Order: sequence, then structure tokens, then C-alpha cells
Amino acid sequence: MHEELRGDEVVSERCILARLLLGDQRVDGDPFDELEGLATTAGTEVVDRVLQKRATPDQKTFLGKGKVEELAELVKRHDAEVVIFDNDLSPGQVRNLEKAVHAKILDRTELILDIFAAGARTYEARLAVELAQLEYSLPRLKRMWTHLSRQSMGVGMRGPGEKQLEVDRRLALKRIHDLKTDLNKVERRRERQVAARDETATVSLVGYTNAGKSTLMNALTDAGVMAANKLFATLDTRTRRWQLNGWGPVLLSDTVGFIRDLPHGLVASFKATLEETRQADLLLHVADASNPAVFEQISAVFRVLEEIGIEEKDTLLVLNKVDRVASPEMLDRIFDRYPNAIAVSAKTQAGFADLTERVSEALSRGFLDLEIDIDPANGRLLAHLAAQGEVLSRTFDEDRMTVHVRLPAQAMGLVRESALAVRPAPASSVDAVASDDAESAPGEVA
Repeated sequence: MHEELRGDEVVSERCILARLLLGDQRVDGDPFDELEGLATTAGTEVVDRVLQKRATPDQKTFLGKGKVEELAELVKRHDAEVVIFDNDLSPGQVRNLEKAVHAKILDRTELILDIFAAGARTYEARLAVELAQLEYSLPRLKRMWTHLSRQSMGVGMRGPGEKQLEVDRRLALKRIHDLKTDLNKVERRRERQVAARDETATVSLVGYTNAGKSTLMNALTDAGVMAANKLFATLDTRTRRWQLNGWGPVLLSDTVGFIRDLPHGLVASFKATLEETRQADLLLHVADASNPAVFEQISAVFRVLEEIGIEEKDTLLVLNKVDRVASPEMLDRIFDRYPNAIAVSAKTQAGFADLTERVSEALSRGFLDLEIDIDPANGRLLAHLAAQGEVLSRTFDEDRMTVHVRLPAQAMGLVRESALAVRPAPASSVDAVASDDAESAPGEVA
């Protein structure tokens, strides 16, 4: 979208970044660092930046008059095609800015939507992005038809232009309705798929975009999912089996990354994609400990989790990329605020022993320590216990087998149906024999 052909070579659009800081708003590190990453991911070449601090935005042009003139001069000097704002603008502000600076204006939401559209690969992701784009564009249709005013159609685009605008509006509303219907079907199907795995412990990776979630997943599961040093490299949920030491197999899901001021429409559209996160037994909130804006990023993720209604789910904060932290003092500052965080490096696998131990402890809070009497011929129940829990020992007494097992509460259905007897394991039980049946090779889960 942001590249054009000049001669025989593809040339990226030149863009200028703009940001307005309101009131006493402070930014740790480079105020354009994230926006430049987004602009680069979208395929543009950043040639300059404009920053302004104001108590309130200008109602007509968002930036003050002097800054708008400065921006117009920079556009002319660099022959820039687009100006990208790190703020959300009203349709009127976009229209006025485009007239003033003679370049295309994109706000933060439109840029993020464009990146998602370019990266969507699955049917589900494409539906979600198209819905979010249409809902964003609907109130801006008039701006898209401003070229009709050159045909002497009068104030407000009377006549054929107005009719075409209404046709477009009706078509957009019809498409939005169809997309929501299709996404509802996808959501119901995803809910059924997740529910079908309800007897297996599930862990979901969440976090700010480019925090290293996919790299961490690859290191833990040999999943081989794409991991790239760019924003929003992952848009679709991927689930793999993770053989958790001292525990057994769990399902580990990698999800779309969050970002500051993530468009509300995009969060709503990706509801089906986030279903794995909503249903997970445990969240691993992965944060980039080496990023100067790590506190802001952690807070942004918590806000998105609150928006989708899962902020109270059991969560462990994982500080990734500790091998890249500039100084021990920076890591100490993070631990001062988040003393229970787990420091790891997905690249070097440092801290993985602590991570697996803490995950096992967290999952154990929803598990039962039981002694179960079973008919030795009941192979189905024996296989169920080995697959869903951790079998610690087996003893035999005439016509029955007693199994000491740690089992998730949600896996008790078959036990209640076919076990001969169930009772809490004695506190003095010794974990004598670990089950080999719980072993399961990492692999993709359909």
C-alpha cells in the first residue's frame, strides 16, 4: 500500500512522522520509536519528524498553526507523500490537514489497520481486519468522495455525488452486517474447538507486540512458528503442545500482540482470535525488559486485557530479553514494581528452569491430588489419567489398582463416571513412580 513503482524499481513512500503530546504527558525514551517501527512495518521510508506539546489539540488541524506550516514546509522539502500521526484524528482534522500540507494524512488507527490488513493470512484474520477497516471508514466516506466537488456539485456534494455517497454507505453497512454474521460463526466454531480441549491445561502467551512471544514459544515447544523483529509479526493464534517438566503436556498458545491505544474496533473484531486467551487456565504476560518504555507497555497490555474482560485471570509476568537489558539498575527498577516477575531470555533460554517451575506451581492451584481405585481392565480411564494428569504411583490389590494422580478439576468427568472409588491422597504420599504415559511430542494442535 505504501510502495510505488518508479521506473523498474519499487520505491517506498516517503513519510513524515507527527505526534502531539497533551498536557503533562511524558514519554520514556524516544517519543517516535514505536511510531517509526509501525511506519517501517507498513513499508514507508521515514524522512523527518514533527513533535508538539499543547494543552489541547486544535479543533480544526489538531496541531497548532505554526506547526502545520512547519509540517507543510517539510513535506515540500522532502517531497513526502504521506504524514503519519501517532494520534487519532477526526475526519475533519484529516481533511483540513491534507489541504494545508498537500500530502496524504494517516492517523494511528488507520496505520495499524493497514498493517493488520497486510499481515492477515487466515480467513478469520481477514474477516476481522476488513470489519475493523469498514467500521473505521464509514464516518469518513465523505472525505473519500471529495474529488466529486470538482464537478460543480455544490455545497455538501448535491446530486449524483450525494447519491453515490449514499450507495456507498448502504453497501458498507450491508458488508459490515455480513462480516459480523460470518465472524459470529467463526467465534462459535472457535468456542467449540477450545471447549473440546477443556480437559487439558492451557497456557496463553500475551504481551506487547514484538515482546518476543513467538520466539519464546519456539524455544519452549520447538514449534517453528514465524518470529520476526517487527511489530505485529503474529496475527493468528497458534497452539502447540508444551511438555512441561515435572508436570506433563499442556497446550501453549501464541496470540496477536497488543499495543498502546489499540483500536477498539480491532479488539472487538479479533474476539474469535482471542478466544484461546479468554479460555486459558493461565496467562504468561511477556514483556520486553530491554525496552525503555517497558512500564508503559505492561500497562497497555493490562488495559487491553481489561477491555476484553479477562484482567482477573491468573497471570505470570515474564520479563523477556534480559540478555539485552542495558544495565542491572534497569532490571532492578522493573523488579521493584513487579517483584514476582520471572526474568528469562528466549534467545539464550536463561531463566527457563524458573519459568517452568512457576508455571507448574500456578497450574497446580487448579489441580487435585487424589488416590483413585480403578478396575485394571479399564484402559480408557487409565489412558485418561495419564494424558490429562501426572500419575505419581500405581499399587495393585487383588481386583483393583490404586493410582496416585495429580489431575485438573475439569478432567474429573470420566473419573466420576467409571472409577471404583476416589479420595484425597494422604499428605504423606511419596511421589514414587512417574508415568511415562504422559509423554507427548510437541506438535501442532488443530
